[in-house]
Amino acid sequence: MVLPKENLERINFLAKKAKTEGLSEEEKIEQKNLREAYLKKFRQNFRRQLDNIEIVD
Repeated sequence: MVLPKENLERINFLAKKAKTEGLSEEEKIEQKNLREAYLKKFRQNFRRQLDNIEIVD
């Protein structure tokens, strides 16, 4: 489960734009939503990895 490449590119674009010229309110909301979606997917994948770890003594 990976976020679409377009979403990652948009996240990076908005981050760069925020540093150089600033974002409009709509762009700030879009950036927040994209980041939340990214973190949700990241956490799901990380949880899946942790669930698959088997500790052998």
